[in-house]
Formats: sequence, structure tokens, C-alpha cells
Amino acid sequence: MKREENTLYKFESLSDFHRVFGLQMPLHPLISFIDIRNMKFDASEFPPSIVLNFYKIAYKMQVCGKARYGQNYYDFGEGGLVFTAPNQLFESPDSSAHSGYILLIHPDFFLSYPLAKKIKEYGFFSYAANEALYLSEKEKATIMAIFSIMDEELNSRIDDFSQDVIISQIELLLNYSNRFYKRQFITRKAANSSVLQKMEEVLEDYFNTGKPSLQGIPTVQYLSEQLNISASYLSDMLRSYTGQSTQQHIHNKLIEKAKEKLSTSGLSVAEIAYELGFEHPQSLSRLFKTKTNQSPLEFRQSFN
Repeated sequence: MKREENTLYKFESLSDFHRVFGLQMPLHPLISFIDIRNMKFDASEFPPSIVLNFYKIAYKMQVCGKARYGQNYYDFGEGGLVFTAPNQLFESPDSSAHSGYILLIHPDFFLSYPLAKKIKEYGFFSYAANEALYLSEKEKATIMAIFSIMDEELNSRIDDFSQDVIISQIELLLNYSNRFYKRQFITRKAANSSVLQKMEEVLEDYFNTGKPSLQGIPTVQYLSEQLNISASYLSDMLRSYTGQSTQQHIHNKLIEKAKEKLSTSGLSVAEIAYELGFEHPQSLSRLFKTKTNQSPLEFRQSFN
């Protein structure tokens, strides 16, 4: 494969992935467990980005994005998990020495199982690579035990029960990862507080500089870009820390600004709506009523 600038390479099958990275062909066409040390490839041959047509769960001893507070790193140092969903664009790997494991799962492996639908509910498949799940020693042991069971199933006995066993282990892996991410949000409380403060500053700046009337209501994507955090990670972090999603925080800010204008200016509800980025005044009225149990005019009258 020759490197082409400004292009990407898409892996359509697990066999394609194994071939390109110098691995033996997978034991099962829809699922593969790989020791990263066995991968042999020349990074210079890859385009800048690659896309997989299947799920990838990678455990690596060296992962980027370790959180820092003051002069100290406070994430665990036992390696981390990175999750990638099908058709998700990410940077090509480098060919320097790495250690860890990769679990590749084609979506067809889940067909006829409830996990085919449920797996889409795990938000960490949309996180960026620098938002990895950092594991404690005990958490790493748990993940390694699950990997070991799946590896044994694939290498020693593929029979009528193998898929059921492996599916149950994948679901167990995802549920533990969900739990460990919740723990990570707690142990990153200092960093989360900083992000929340920065988000408030971004929202204040957005509304105070007149951007809503020109660009509309700020979006979750806009905030995530300003904070250099993926939209999914930001919402999950906020839910863990405040109990509310990013969208709810935006709505709260809209109501706060609407109350401010209703109580300190003579602007009509329609004028306030347009200044806050709403295309239609009715949209502001509906949101205001939902959040406060009052219409904008009722609030203004009660305030006066």
C-alpha cells in the first residue's frame, strides 16, 4: 500500500486488517484478538487517516491524554482502553514499539443478539483517543481476565457455544468499562471542575459578544471544539459531575440570559428571542415555560 497525501485507507474486513499489519489470518472472520507486539508494518506506507468497518477496543500501555493537575499527573499508570466505532476516522498508527492488545469485532458478529442494539448506547465509542480509559491495577486485572477468556475461546475451541460465551464477555467488558469511566470522572474531579468553569466562560463570551444573533444558539459541537473535548465525552463528563448533559447546560444559560433581559430591558419577547439566537420567538417561549413553569411575559410581570 503506497502512502497518498490527504487520503484515507478503509479496512473493510478483519482479514484485510490482519494482512496489512503482517498478522496471520484471523481464526474467526468476524472477531479477532491481537497482541500488538505481533503487528509488523511500515507507517510511511499509510495515508494520514484510516477507517475501520468494525469495532476496535485497544488496550495499550502507552496512551495519550493523561490528565494533569498542577504539577502532578493523577490518572492511573496501568495502561488504558481506547474504543473506536465502525466508520470512525482516526490517525494512522506509528510503527514504533508498543505493547498491548486489540479486540476487533465486526457488527455482524452481534446479529440476532440484543448487544447489536445496546452497544450503540455506550458513549465511549465516540470519545477521542486522548480521552482513553486509564486503568488501576485491579481494573487492569479485570479487563485482562476478560480478554483471556475470549482469547482462549478463539484459540482452543470454536463450537456452537463459542459465540454466546464471547458475546457475554464483550458485554461484561463494556459494562466494566462503563463503571470504570464513571470512576475516572470522579477521580478527575479537579480537571472536570476546570472544564466546567471554562465552559461557562465560553458561553458567557458567546452571549456577551452578540454571536447568537449572527450564528444562532451555541451547539454542543461548538462547545466541545472550544474545549478540545469530544462532544460525547463532554456530555458524559457533565452528566457525571452535574447530572446534566451539555445541551441542558446550554438551555440553562439561555434561560438565565432570557431572565436577565426580561427583567432589565424593555425588549419584547420576540426581540429577546432573536438576540439569543432563536429563529422563532415561540421556541424561546416553549423552552422558558418548560424550564420555569412560566411564560416569558408571566415572568416579567411577576418580577415587576
